[in-house]
Amino acid sequence: MKTTTTALYLTIVTCSSLVWASSHREAPNITRLPTVDSTDFYLFNSYEAGRNDYVTVLANYIPLQDPQGGPNYFALDPTAVYSIHIDQDGDAVEDLTFQFRFSQSLVNGNQGVKLPIGPAGQQKMIAVPLKNVGGIGAGNNSALNFAERYELRLVNGPQAGNAGTVLPSGEADGLYTKPYDYVGDKTFGNASAYQAYANQYQYEVTLPNCTAKARVFVGQRKDPFVVNLGETFDLVNYVPVEGDSAPGAGDAAGFPGGITQQSANDDLRGKNVTTLALELPKTCITGSGNGVIGAWTTASLPQARLLNPKPGFDNTEKNGGALVQVSRLSNPLVNELVIGVADKDKFSASAPKDDTQFADYVTHPSLPALLNILFRDAVNSTLGTSIADLAPTNFPRNDLVTAFLTGVPGVNQLAKVRPSEMLRLNTNIAATPAAMQSAFGVAGNDLAGFPNGRRPGDDVVDIALRVMMGALCHDIPVNGKATNLGLCKPSDAAVGNVPFTDGAPLNASMLDSSFPYLRTPLAGSPN
Repeated sequence: MKTTTTALYLTIVTCSSLVWASSHREAPNITRLPTVDSTDFYLFNSYEAGRNDYVTVLANYIPLQDPQGGPNYFALDPTAVYSIHIDQDGDAVEDLTFQFRFSQSLVNGNQGVKLPIGPAGQQKMIAVPLKNVGGIGAGNNSALNFAERYELRLVNGPQAGNAGTVLPSGEADGLYTKPYDYVGDKTFGNASAYQAYANQYQYEVTLPNCTAKARVFVGQRKDPFVVNLGETFDLVNYVPVEGDSAPGAGDAAGFPGGITQQSANDDLRGKNVTTLALELPKTCITGSGNGVIGAWTTASLPQARLLNPKPGFDNTEKNGGALVQVSRLSNPLVNELVIGVADKDKFSASAPKDDTQFADYVTHPSLPALLNILFRDAVNSTLGTSIADLAPTNFPRNDLVTAFLTGVPGVNQLAKVRPSEMLRLNTNIAATPAAMQSAFGVAGNDLAGFPNGRRPGDDVVDIALRVMMGALCHDIPVNGKATNLGLCKPSDAAVGNVPFTDGAPLNASMLDSSFPYLRTPLAGSPN
């Protein structure tokens, strides 16, 4: 059973550990629509060898996939439009949108594989219940009963009402193939064999008016996000900072009895996810701005859905009407615990250009006050003070506005400054090789990392914990020099230099160092 002292330490830091964990199941409506639930979004200068002139964008969907979750596994929604948006000038309106539209099919004219069942004279051809009936490998799909394919389009300018340009795959029908999920090693052999199978569905793509080729891949991956999820959402059921000194002691060593760093604290370590991956030439996506771009992902569904009372394969409902956005993601977990419950679905359906309607949630975050109510007695009895003396006291929280709504001047601020919630990446800052990356991004003196975009190896939980608790009020290393951004004063954030953590470590060594960077998914039935 956790002690009162534990509750105290939780109070000090929870306001950010909850807010920035990840974006799995972040709003009431999206929990009913898992196939269009965006889980994490990444935007970074490519650090694969020889790809310095490219930007990689990863949009993950379908949260908390158990590898053994058959027999139908994790197909994307064929009625949805999945989009990746890029803002080139900072007006918070998309200038480029890459749209993915999926289709699904069975062999034999959507009747599926059939086997002769019964003795001679009484035999009938009966459809099998499984999506594959034998082994699958690179160049061998003969035993695959089910297939997913997709169309890729590029829309220039605002997405609404714009059909865009189809970007053909080079295959006869112009469509791209999504590899079948990693159902197990009897089907695919082993992880290396599965990766060879999936690699055949990485495509080069020709973009209009662009001489360099883009790359695209859509398929299942190991979920790259790392977070102490269960304990965090159980009222932050751990002391989240390790060290041997009390808060405010001056050496920023952390709290006594804090959680230790270990992968066992990662509750997503056994989960897969579905990734939409693009690698795009910088010169073809930055436009005429200052080299900084903003980006986010959305998923939309037709406004009307009429269920078929006699459904068949790929004929379960009729859909019509305008597309309605139901999912949106850029910075991790903004919607979970920054946006109030009454506005979560509204945020999911909104566009960055309209984000001033949510500004109060950033300038005056409510979670610290909520936690102060929950743990006031523990704070007062243990420290003889109030949580208000330890949580940042600068209002409005312009440090958070800078970090998440406008970008940091000289680092990742676009040519125009329109407050809006999107990831911002300075494409002029060279990528840091994987072996040299700091998991703490800009705060770790690595300007190529979060919040300058987001790489899969950036420990955004710990970074955002520190930013939410006022790290930007203190000196941070910029190009090796301690720098104060002038957004607030050190006295505004008494614990802003404490190394907060959820105890679940993440760094670039836990990812691949080439496109699409996310590792081979976990097998549903490993050897």
